[in-house]
Amino acid sequence: MAFSHQDLSLRGVAAGIGAALALLGGEASAATWVYVANADSQDVSVFALDRATATLTPVETVPVGGMAMPMAVSPDKRVLYVALRSQPFRVVSLAIDPASGKLRKLGEAALADSMANIDTDATGRWLFAASYGGHKITVNSIGKDGAVGAVQQLIPTAPNAHAIHADAANRYVLATSLGGDNLSSWRFDAETGRLSANEAALTTVAPEKSGPRHFVWDQPQRRLYLLNELDAAVHVMDYAATRGTLRAVQRTTTLPPGFVGKPWAADLHLSPDGRTLYTSERTTSTLSSFRVDPGTGRLEALGQVPTEKTPRGFAVDPSGRFLIAAGQESHSVSLHPIDPATGVPGTPKRFAAGKNPNWVEIVDLP
Repeated sequence: MAFSHQDLSLRGVAAGIGAALALLGGEASAATWVYVANADSQDVSVFALDRATATLTPVETVPVGGMAMPMAVSPDKRVLYVALRSQPFRVVSLAIDPASGKLRKLGEAALADSMANIDTDATGRWLFAASYGGHKITVNSIGKDGAVGAVQQLIPTAPNAHAIHADAANRYVLATSLGGDNLSSWRFDAETGRLSANEAALTTVAPEKSGPRHFVWDQPQRRLYLLNELDAAVHVMDYAATRGTLRAVQRTTTLPPGFVGKPWAADLHLSPDGRTLYTSERTTSTLSSFRVDPGTGRLEALGQVPTEKTPRGFAVDPSGRFLIAAGQESHSVSLHPIDPATGVPGTPKRFAAGKNPNWVEIVDLP
C-alpha cells in the first residue's frame, strides 16, 4: 500500500497523541527508544515506541554534521555511537537520556576511514570499526564518560571489510571481507584493546564473489548466521567459542521464488528468543523470515513480506513483538507487528524519517 507525505504527517500527529496518552497513563512502553540514522539529511531521528498502540512517536531530530550511517549502543545503553561516512570521517558519541530518549553530544573522535560497521566490545571500553573502501579494521578507545577516543590499532584486511563484532565472551572478534569472501578471526585482549590473528585466521565463504556482509551469533554462542550481499545466501555455521572458529552447516537463500535480477541483500537479525531469523533484501524490498531449529540451528524458510523501499537496515525490538525497517529510497520506516505464533512480520504502519534512513537501533530502558 502506498502512502503520501500527508498520510505520513497525519500518522505522525496521531502517533504523538497516542504516545502522550500512554505517558499520562504511565505505560512502560514509553521507555523504548528508536534511533534511525539518516545519511543524506545528516541527522538521527529519535522515536518513542508504544507497543500498546503499535506507534512510533517523533521525539527529536539530532543533526550530526555528516553522513550518518552505522550506529552502535554501549553495553550499558547509556551512549549511542554514530559513524559518519563523509569527510572528515569520525564517530559522534551521544548520551541517551533514559527518561526522554533525547540525545546529548559527548564528543567526536576521528575514524581511520569511512566505516561500514561499528560495534563495542562487551566492556564498553573499545570501539571496533570495519572499512569497506579502506580494506581495514580498527580499534578506538572509549573513555569512562562513554565518549570515543583516538584510534589505537589499524589492521589491513582483504578487500571490503564490512562487519565486525566481538563474541559474548569478549575473547574473539570476527570480521567479514565482502571482496575477499571470508571471515577473519582475531584474538582480543580486553585489557589493552589489542587484536591479534587467531590460529585459524580465516574461514572461506563459498562460492566466490558471494560477498559475506553481516553476521549474528545466537545467544548460546553455538552458531553464527552470515548473510551474503551479492548472492543473498544465508549461511549457518557452528561456532567453537573456545577457539573462535567456524564450521559450515547450511546454506540457503533469502530470495523469493522466481527472483529475477541482481541480488542485493543487506541486514540480518535474530528474534530475542532465537526462534526466528530475519533478513532484508534491497532489490525486492522484502524481509525474509526463517524458523530456527532449536537443536541444530538449521533454517526453514517462512517466506517474504514487502517492506520499505531499499531496506538497508532494520532491528527487532527487545520484546520480539515488532520489527522496524528503514527504507533508503522511501525516507520512512515501517513498524511491522510480528505474529507471535509464526514469527512472521505483518502489515506495517509507516512513519516519516529523515533522508536516506539506513540504520536502526532500539533501546529498552526501565
